[in-house]
Amino acid sequence: MADHVAGKSIVITGAGGGFGRLVAKKAAARSAMLTLGDIDLAAAEAVAAEIRDQGGRAQAVQTDVTQLAQVKALAAVALERHGKIDVMINNAGIMPLAFFADHDAAYSAWERCIDINIKGVLNGMVAAYDPMIAAGRGQVINISSIYGNFPVAGAAVYGASKAAVNVLSESLRLESRGKIKVTTVKPTGVPATGLGGTVINPAAVVGILGANMPEFLDMSSKMQDGSFPAERLDPENIDYASLAPEHIADAVLHAIDQPWGVSVGDITIRAAGDHFIL
Repeated sequence: MADHVAGKSIVITGAGGGFGRLVAKKAAARSAMLTLGDIDLAAAEAVAAEIRDQGGRAQAVQTDVTQLAQVKALAAVALERHGKIDVMINNAGIMPLAFFADHDAAYSAWERCIDINIKGVLNGMVAAYDPMIAAGRGQVINISSIYGNFPVAGAAVYGASKAAVNVLSESLRLESRGKIKVTTVKPTGVPATGLGGTVINPAAVVGILGANMPEFLDMSSKMQDGSFPAERLDPENIDYASLAPEHIADAVLHAIDQPWGVSVGDITIRAAGDHFIL
């Protein structure tokens, strides 16, 4: 079968870690050309250097996604180095889960969430729009979340930010039909990405777990002390309990690895035995 990843110019925000880093490495291994943006330049450069050391093509650009000028500068580097932007992956995001009662501790993080998760995605879409329209084709991939599916306790601002990503994505699809294809990726909970480090109140995960919360907390405790059954961490097992981030990265690559006329519009990847109710 044809490889629809090789040779593509792919721009990724939040590429210094998490899904961004994994997608960058997997795409580079398939001969894509990467332009990596991250507010932490050292982290992005480390990923780019690792790709170059393995014979791939990548460069890093310090990028605060809340600033349109910086995201446009990221896109400009991709155009300068590779002559095109085939795929724009708006991956940068934070997850400040908290209850409304936590507003004193959470408000500043909620403001950053709105700026990064909504404005950051919008800025990426705007930065890629003109080059893609001029080229006559392109793909925008926005990282959303199952939290954007329904409102739940403990995720008002985060869930609203991801619902906004869903609406932005579908609006772009409608407006740019036949020029830009749009993919919305909705990860479930993937602890190993480090996104959990931005949670304000750990108890706020109850919204995504419901009655499964005691079992989830027991699993988390056993995973930390090494006593969780190994077979339940095997993706070949139907009761696979905790999704590894590599599977989300593979889903992003799957969306890219399609003929230009075929668009994977919406994709959710979860462990078959996970605890999430959304």
